[in-house]
Amino acid sequence: MIYTDGACSGNPGPGGWAWIEAPTGEPADSGGEPHTTNQRMELTAVIEALRSHADHAGPILIRSDSTYVVHCFRDEWWKGWLKRGWKNSQRQPVANRDLWEPLIEMVNARGDVSFEWVKAHNGDPMNEHVDGLAVAASLGFVR
Repeated sequence: MIYTDGACSGNPGPGGWAWIEAPTGEPADSGGEPHTTNQRMELTAVIEALRSHADHAGPILIRSDSTYVVHCFRDEWWKGWLKRGWKNSQRQPVANRDLWEPLIEMVNARGDVSFEWVKAHNGDPMNEHVDGLAVAASLGFVR
């Protein structure tokens, strides 16, 4: 199981992403960008986690407090986006397509990635830990 999180100071603003493996918290990784959005950092966290686990045998469960990420896969938003030529249900261009495309490709190529939502800031130790890592990564860009 891998926990992921994104953070942003202002939206847009300096942002950070992080992932950690449960139950130990190791391995873990994080990074950030000077000008981004929370949604982009949430997506980046999952992309980086999957890249780091490309050689991992067996299913991967991503636990995230981002409904944006979890619902895309749980409710299969991405299938509609593809049918509509990367337009959302309001026929507008899908936001963050540059991140969604590789993420959807990675998830589909593996075929064994699942997503589970966890409530943010609700006492889940691993979610709190990954949040701290993402926030710390974002602070590296705050002036």
